[in-house]
Amino acid sequence: MSHPREALDDLLQNSVRLSIMGALSAAEEVEFAYLRDVLSVSDSVLSRQLSQLEDAGYVHIRKGYVGKRPRTWLAITGLGQEVLARHMHALQEIVNFSARSTPG
Repeated sequence: MSHPREALDDLLQNSVRLSIMGALSAAEEVEFAYLRDVLSVSDSVLSRQLSQLEDAGYVHIRKGYVGKRPRTWLAITGLGQEVLARHMHALQEIVNFSARSTPG
């Protein structure tokens, strides 16, 4: 029997990336500045983590303008939703596994 931790996604082990995915799963699209502020991270930290998630296909990044001001919008992909759901299920299974295997 394998341990439920084997179902965790390596990319989502990082707390910032997991927070990004959680925030994006609750909305159709989120503006970069809003997400940065909600997660209390710097632009550079958010950019680096988003790049990794985009490379994996978990996040879609769209750039454009509002008037003359550049803007970046973020959305979780279908794959990202699936991976996040599996990851969260694995976390719950770890809690359940631990509760079942604790003597008492």
